[in-house]
Amino acid sequence: MDNILYVKMRHRVEVENKREIKVKDIAVLVGPERILKEVEDMTVYHIIPEDQNLVILDSAKLIKAVIGQKPDIEIQLIGLSQTIIEVIIKKRKHSVGLFIIVWFLLFVGAAIAIMNFHEDVSMQEVHQKLYKLITGRDVRKPLIMQIPYSFGLGAGMILFFNHFFKKKFNDEPSPLEVEIFNYQQDLDQYVIMHENKENIKHIHDH
Repeated sequence: MDNILYVKMRHRVEVENKREIKVKDIAVLVGPERILKEVEDMTVYHIIPEDQNLVILDSAKLIKAVIGQKPDIEIQLIGLSQTIIEVIIKKRKHSVGLFIIVWFLLFVGAAIAIMNFHEDVSMQEVHQKLYKLITGRDVRKPLIMQIPYSFGLGAGMILFFNHFFKKKFNDEPSPLEVEIFNYQQDLDQYVIMHENKENIKHIHDH
């Protein structure tokens, strides 16, 4: 029992470009302290330029690297069998001009979408009828209702997405963050499945 090492592969990790991947980078290890110290710093893989920005490391590579140096260790895998490594390339400086263009396009697109929605549901007529119902007068532009409604619409969007610039109002994930998370999960699953198909094709070709 003193030579058993339990290994749990991480789902996704980020590393800098042109560096070596060690066991501790891609897996959580549980076992005797003396074994952990020896295994954690073992090199499993070297990042090369041809890897681009995503690398899939299978648990077999980790086992091969460990057994190659410590053949007396018994490895027990827990959970995932693959780790997705995202290679972080040196970040580029943000362009103020590009930010302004993207912000303008998003602003105009959101404004047009909101206006089209209000036109479809005849929001102005709704405000007119509500104003008449409350005051008994017919007014073409009930600004006393339209202006607060406009501010409330913006405030509602801020509360819905739980973000005001970089500030969050609570620790709950926003709907946008949930959608991004789901998209990332689907993307990771696709990358892993694609990698497995490539490996199977490579074996059949040989």
